[in-house]
Amino acid sequence: MEIKPFLVERFLNAYEQNAEINIAETGIEPFTLSELLTIIGEENFFDELKKIKLTYGFIEGSSELRREIANLYEKMPPENILVAGGAIGANFLVFYSLVEPGDTVISVFPSYQQLYSVAESFGANVKLLRLREENSWLPDINELIEMIDDKTKLIVINNPHNPTGSLIDVKLLKEICAITEENNAYLLCDEAYRGLYIKPDDAVPSAADISERAIVTGSFSKVFSLAGLRLGWIATHNREVIEELKIHRDYTTISNSIIDDALATLALKNMQKILERNLKILQTNHKILSNWIENEPLIDWIPPKAGSIAFPQYSLELPSEEFCIRLLREKGALLVPGSCFGLEGYFRIGYGCKTETLIEGLSRLKDFLNNYR
Repeated sequence: MEIKPFLVERFLNAYEQNAEINIAETGIEPFTLSELLTIIGEENFFDELKKIKLTYGFIEGSSELRREIANLYEKMPPENILVAGGAIGANFLVFYSLVEPGDTVISVFPSYQQLYSVAESFGANVKLLRLREENSWLPDINELIEMIDDKTKLIVINNPHNPTGSLIDVKLLKEICAITEENNAYLLCDEAYRGLYIKPDDAVPSAADISERAIVTGSFSKVFSLAGLRLGWIATHNREVIEELKIHRDYTTISNSIIDDALATLALKNMQKILERNLKILQTNHKILSNWIENEPLIDWIPPKAGSIAFPQYSLELPSEEFCIRLLREKGALLVPGSCFGLEGYFRIGYGCKTETLIEGLSRLKDFLNNYR
């Protein structure tokens, strides 16, 4: 099986450890274990954990964890939740289980590369539904309709969107779901950033709560600041899909760590405390970044509505990879080049970090830009 290099992961693997200031991180500032347990009032958690026998644990995730994840949706049965190794593992399992050579897969672009390159590697005919800045980085329904053919198996979206932070509202999401149903296809919606809204009134329901043809994936990495757990999940009201996923999952994953399972369950039970901390960071940093861009003539953007990332455009005659590598080498600050998402003249910035990290990173970016005025 031939597969293209995962550009964003290759770039970060090469440069992330050399950054003094990392403003490429995509989630909200990660917890230390001590900070997490203090915030949720469970400082004695590890005393109880010492009693756990280190077996393989729960094949599909513990019943308690699956019940807590199911509560994130409307009337979702816990047995329709499948725990996976992060959202990346969840997405891969969906492609591995459903996509066959010759199937048509329609995926938004730019996007997290996994959402189109994996299907392509499995022999699918991948059509890219291009998101455009002039359309606020949102999918065009008419273009989607034109792309559908009689072999369309899967439509793939990412909401909130990586790398732009755009948000498909409920009206547009329902239209996409309706088109999926009319063509007897499936909708895969990566919802790793769901819950991170700049304005609470912009909250959007899960695609899984709109259509039984929708399969959604989630993660503990972004919203919960627990990337180190390496846990995600799949949710769908479609029992046939869940059973198919289970069959394929047996060949990739026996189980996830029971320690990670216990911590994830604890986090979900205390979700509001975690969200209070994380939304404060997100909304504070969004204002700082917005003000900075408003006063920086070499940078422009479509302001993100959700998630903890943005995709600004810069007005310099430099390829994006060169732009980011020079910034790192000269100023010690890390961004992700737009070329990792197939677009030049842009970079991805993460603003879920500590506020002082963002401020320092933007200061170094301004110093770098001053060399080109």
